[in-house]
Amino acid sequence: MRLPRHLAHVYRLGVKELWSLWRDPMMLFLIVHAFTFAIYTAGTVAPETLHRTAIAIVDEDDSALSQRIRSAFYPPQFVPPQRIRLDQVDPGLDEGRYTFVLVIPPNFQRDVLAGQAPAVQLNIDATRMGQAFSGNGAIQQIVMGEVAEFVQRYRGATPSPVELVPRMRFNPALDPSWFGSLMEVVNNITMLSIILTGAALIREREHGTVEHLLVMPVTPAEIMLAKVWSMALVVLLACSVSLGLVVHSWLGVPIGGSLPLFLFGTALHLFATTSMGIFLATIARSMPQFALLMMLTMMPLEMLSGGMTPRESMPDWVQWLMSLSPTTHFTELSQAILFRGAGLDVVWDSLAALLLIGGVLFSLSLARFRKTIAQMA
Repeated sequence: MRLPRHLAHVYRLGVKELWSLWRDPMMLFLIVHAFTFAIYTAGTVAPETLHRTAIAIVDEDDSALSQRIRSAFYPPQFVPPQRIRLDQVDPGLDEGRYTFVLVIPPNFQRDVLAGQAPAVQLNIDATRMGQAFSGNGAIQQIVMGEVAEFVQRYRGATPSPVELVPRMRFNPALDPSWFGSLMEVVNNITMLSIILTGAALIREREHGTVEHLLVMPVTPAEIMLAKVWSMALVVLLACSVSLGLVVHSWLGVPIGGSLPLFLFGTALHLFATTSMGIFLATIARSMPQFALLMMLTMMPLEMLSGGMTPRESMPDWVQWLMSLSPTTHFTELSQAILFRGAGLDVVWDSLAALLLIGGVLFSLSLARFRKTIAQMA
């Protein structure tokens, strides 16, 4: 069946973009890296969590209680704790051998059983800020928990009338790879879609092929639509392969919801971000300028979208401003579908917002693209 003339132009121009991308080895390497090694690294390397954390213990009591506390630190959260002397604490922290050093004073068990409140000192290397923050609370809970169980056995202490039973939803084992890998996919979808469309337009301007397009019977809308659908298709295919091969197979992360629904939301998001990439490319005059604009754009889009920090903790004006960004709605949609298994009845508002924002960004980008072409003609 013969396509209508405008659709045929969009299709053929899009195929031309795919062939141009195929002949660009650096862009191909970037795509493969962003959806394989970068995803695997984000899922397996989580410095903000406790994983093989270096800890040492100064045990000046050497009692049953202190031995019980020493044995409570074990992999994978901690490496087996080293027992050191008190004069080795400062040199060990200065040299970076330990992140935590726990000092148990003499007569610790005797004072605990006597009802006194002996002080246990926890020395922390706070330059390792992520582990220092999470490890501080974790070590306090471990020590207090072991002391409470020890005292209860010897004194028959009255149990608490309230028992708190935590229930971990959507990530029962608190595995950081579940969150890190999926959010890296979400962030790379945004980054690659902007880079590919912007680079495609700048590449044509640098090679002088834009002038060739101006003498052809094609409109600016057809040129822009061709770049949008071709680059969006590449990112969508790379995302699908990454979710199936890297995230699900290699990292063993379960996909909670409907993958087709997520890909549909991704397509709407790509409609907005590819338009954004073209808009940035019409402002930049070269690839270095485009890279600088990417840095100014991507950092707030990723940091304020809710993927790193909950939006509820941000100031009200930041929440309102980021509600105009497609990354905010795409992050909400992705977390709802991939983490919590949400359906269309939950994410329809995010889909509608992406469609609306994408239409606005496409219109603005098209107007800017027409102005740029008019200046070149």
